Amino acid sequence: MKHWRIDQMDWDAFDASRVDPDIIPVIKAAAVVERNGLDYAVYLGNVFVGDPDFRQAADNWAVEEVQHGDALGKWAMLADPSWDYMKAFERYRGTYHIEQDVDASIRGSRTGELIARCMVETGTSSFYTAMADATDEPVLKAICKQIAADEYRHFKLFYDHMHRYLKREKLSVWQRTKIALGRVTESEDDELATAYYTTNMSANTPYDHKKCIAAYMARAMGCYQLKHINRVTSMIFKTIGFTPHSKVQVLVAKAMYQLIQFKAKRFRRSLAAS
Repeated sequence: MKHWRIDQMDWDAFDASRVDPDIIPVIKAAAVVERNGLDYAVYLGNVFVGDPDFRQAADNWAVEEVQHGDALGKWAMLADPSWDYMKAFERYRGTYHIEQDVDASIRGSRTGELIARCMVETGTSSFYTAMADATDEPVLKAICKQIAADEYRHFKLFYDHMHRYLKREKLSVWQRTKIALGRVTESEDDELATAYYTTNMSANTPYDHKKCIAAYMARAMGCYQLKHINRVTSMIFKTIGFTPHSKVQVLVAKAMYQLIQFKAKRFRRSLAAS
């Protein structure tokens, strides 16, 4: 069941004077990625054939993901009345495709798939928390807080099922680490770049992955604070099987934060140059 509904948000509180123009393109891109959750649910359903409990949980997860997209899309249309959310989503779906006709996880095992899903929910939970802290616009702040809470529950959902499968498949800590870090590095793949392109650029403009990912990341990474990265690394450590909230985790969080700041500057330079 949904924990909140779009019509419960106080849309009349929208304050255009508090909208940061740099955040609007990121929210547009995030909206179409979230709404694409139904396609991911089909993929997960094929991977987890014979596990009706997880398949039902994945279907419920997808419904909440779609609501995230619809809420973000509605907000983006308030911030930019010239933008058409559903038209942008259809363009996104026509450009970026998820391979659904599978009978096994691309991660090599069901445990591996669930680790990858944990990484996605780790990233989205921290992203929306960072967005909520970065914006002064009250409606967007409220939406991002609701989505962040959902994404953390989704993390726990996948984490609990991961441990159920881990008892059977017994992936080593090294194998779990490899899968987790591999999924984290995929954040700069075509999913987000294509989302940025189809929601913010004309169809007459040729798609340029490098420019699109720089435009997205330069804006998104700028919202993160050290506390957000500390949460990310704690959740990653927990998924892999390391001790969260440890001295090592704190050191990793600081190093990761420095890396994100460095990459954000690099993306901004790339964006300015283009």
